Amino acid sequence: MSHGAGLVRTTCSSGSAPGDGVGAGPLGSSSSVRLLDPVYPRTQAAMLKVAQMATLLIAFICVRSSLWTSYSAYSYFEVVTICNLIMILAFYLAHLFRLPRVLTCISWPLSELLHYLIGTLLLLIASIVAASKSYSQNGLVAGAVFGFLATFLCLASVWLSYKISCVTQSTDAA
Repeated sequence: MSHGAGLVRTTCSSGSAPGDGVGAGPLGSSSSVRLLDPVYPRTQAAMLKVAQMATLLIAFICVRSSLWTSYSAYSYFEVVTICNLIMILAFYLAHLFRLPRVLTCISWPLSELLHYLIGTLLLLIASIVAASKSYSQNGLVAGAVFGFLATFLCLASVWLSYKISCVTQSTDAA
């Protein structure tokens, strides 16, 4: 009676096109010579990050320009949206400037996954609190709706970028 050990394998799609590695250019030139990655802004991951940043900025502006009904709820919403916006911008610029290839001491997929999990949870809480305290004021309702939209986009980014597959690996010695 043998039992296979369960192995969870995670893979990450960074959004770069195949063949972007060293020596992918003409005549064996290295793609790391260029400062910016010209392919990354057209990838699915980059466009999703831009959409997240736009919705977070709109949510922040809607709440900031409205009359607040609860100071603590909306100041929390502002802090969460701006912190998420700054972190998503930092990851976007890191991939644009090819930092994951240079700084290999950082586990970029893991750090991005942790950011999205924690940031999405905090954004969901902030959006729920903002929606419950809006009292039908248009700007606050719009900010909460864009907060929920940004939450959905962050969940979509986690879902599309990090695919978890369970593989059973046999430990039998033949």
